[in-house]
Order: sequence, then structure tokens, then C-alpha cells
Amino acid sequence: MIDPVRYALAGTPAGRLLAGATADGLCWAALGDDDDALAADLLAAYPGTLRDDACLAPLTDALAASLRGEGDASALPLDVIGTAFQRRVWDALRAIPRGQTRTYADVAASLGLPFTAARAVALAVGANPVALAIPCHRVVRTDGSPTDFRWGAGRKRTLLALEAAPSAQLTLF
Repeated sequence: MIDPVRYALAGTPAGRLLAGATADGLCWAALGDDDDALAADLLAAYPGTLRDDACLAPLTDALAASLRGEGDASALPLDVIGTAFQRRVWDALRAIPRGQTRTYADVAASLGLPFTAARAVALAVGANPVALAIPCHRVVRTDGSPTDFRWGAGRKRTLLALEAAPSAQLTLF
């Protein structure tokens, strides 16, 4: 029998965080303002999911700590489903250092793909199921604008600002 996905909710400087995991690792991480909406999205993808804040506290703590500059969420074990191409793109995103950004074309080039593959890279970035652990917020348009983010350009700017800020200035709400 397969264990159900479990999830937990926590507050972060970037809003509410929902983290979902299997016994093998993080399979879902989303940011938002409404716990019910976050849970509904997860339940649509993983029916039968159970809330377990106590069990997943170390995971939500690690994700929140990464926002404070006190850890590296990209080192967390993952249990994500994606195509071979998506996984290549996601691995490239995990290699982008904290506080830095890359364009979609830069990510394509890092994979040995032509500039014209930037659109395919953007689609793979958008399919990322685990925000923060696969730092899709570090990918921007060629002009540097932080658009094309599932949770809005404002939250993307917040995430980038948090990564640029000294950790002593950050607090959780």
C-alpha cells in the first residue's frame, strides 16, 4: 500500500507555505495567502492527502529557514514527477546560487540548448511542483523583469529580495 501524501502549513516572510511530502521527499510546495486555497490545489493534484503539521514540521522549518538565509532548500530530498526534460531544467534551477538570477535563455544555454529553447524551458520552469526547493523564482525574463510566476510577480520580487537581504533582517509572521 502506498502511503498518502502528507502536508503542513506554515507562515513565512513570503506568505503562507504549504509543503507536501511522501516518505521519499518533498513532492509539493506552494506559496499563497489562503490556507484553504493552497490545500485545495494540493488535493486536486494528490487526492487523499492528509494534513500532518507535526510530522512535517522539520520540512516546513527547513523551507522557511532557507528564506531567512539559514539553509539551502535545494538540498532537500525530492519526490517529484516530471518528464526527462523537466527534470533537466529543474536540476539546472537547483544549481542557480542563492541571490542570483538567470534568464530562461541562460538556463537553456546551460543545458546546451539554443536560445530558441527558452520557451520550452519556461514551460518546464512553470511546471515546477516544489517552490523554493527548486528555485524557479530565480529565473527572470531577458529584460530582468520577475514575471511569469505562479504566485504573482510581487511574490517573486519578495523572494528575490529575501535572498538578497542579510538574514538578520528577516522575521517570520
